[in-house]
Amino acid sequence: MSNTYAIVRYVTATIICAAIILCGAYNSIFKQSVAVSYTDNNITDKSTVSSQFDVSKIESNILNNSSDEPLAQSNLQAESAVATAASGTVQGKVVERFISPYTANTSYNNVYLKNNTELDINLKSFLNGKLGYKIKKNNEPQVLILHTHATESYLRENRDYYTDADLSRTTDNNYNMVALGKIVADRLNEVGIKTLHDTTAHDYPSYSESYSRAAETICNYTEKYPSIKVVIDLHRDAIAANDTDKVKVTTEIDGKKAAQIMLVMGSQSGSVTNFPEWKENLKLATKIQQTIEVMYPTLARSIHFMSKNYNQSLTTGSLLIEIGTDGNTIDEAKYSAELLSNALINLFNSLG
Repeated sequence: MSNTYAIVRYVTATIICAAIILCGAYNSIFKQSVAVSYTDNNITDKSTVSSQFDVSKIESNILNNSSDEPLAQSNLQAESAVATAASGTVQGKVVERFISPYTANTSYNNVYLKNNTELDINLKSFLNGKLGYKIKKNNEPQVLILHTHATESYLRENRDYYTDADLSRTTDNNYNMVALGKIVADRLNEVGIKTLHDTTAHDYPSYSESYSRAAETICNYTEKYPSIKVVIDLHRDAIAANDTDKVKVTTEIDGKKAAQIMLVMGSQSGSVTNFPEWKENLKLATKIQQTIEVMYPTLARSIHFMSKNYNQSLTTGSLLIEIGTDGNTIDEAKYSAELLSNALINLFNSLG
């Protein structure tokens, strides 16, 4: 029976992968032929851009249903063209804030969830629900880490302002999401949880269709390594206090400042119709959220639960995790990546 179930899941995942990739290819061709912008209601890039950098009003980046991809692509190309000897003209303030998870509209036993759907979520059933897989310590890959928006980056030093030399996106993997993914992957591999880290910049040079390209990457890995149980898409957020000021989200863990972490989870609700096993992903997310909160109280913001896909329909262990914002420093984000790694190790060891 278990073999039959595994085969059915594999075939279903393959079909979904093919559909998403074909959809992305069709959309690209369609956009070129009719020269109009396209918004996919099921796979929507969570871009966060303003007229200068990719910042938005507080948390609006994951709450609206429209895609900012064409604007984000333009900003990315413009920022990539900025000379390293930029003038350093001050553009706005960096405002430090702590976003409490404890005001979430749904909570249970150290799990806090902001429900942005019409679904009725019983966190107790998800938290206590048994996952359909175990994390094994052998030579077979168990975890895949990738970055739909790999070029998302951070401030390189701690100050209360930012300048036009502080790019919100960079292809330098020492300062973008790849640097954080490496920290998590290395830590998991150190303890025997074999983890693969894909460093593809799915959002460069073209930001449009980043999720479609990332879907192809995920499908290639899961087809080659069917042992993969968990897929982590690592991002960073962007929050604006007003038209010019950036918000950095921080908390203090063991006497050191850390960038707050947020899980963003999709569901089959609203206009999303291609995500039948979304509950399996949310089971994992609640267990991770609880583990982080118990080990490092205040580090995690509430789970943002959305009527979105985010490529999470491709596996039953898919997660989108955001570390900090473009107002946080790279050091704050790296510290949080280390803390996240510890929490993942703790949980995965219990799933063996």
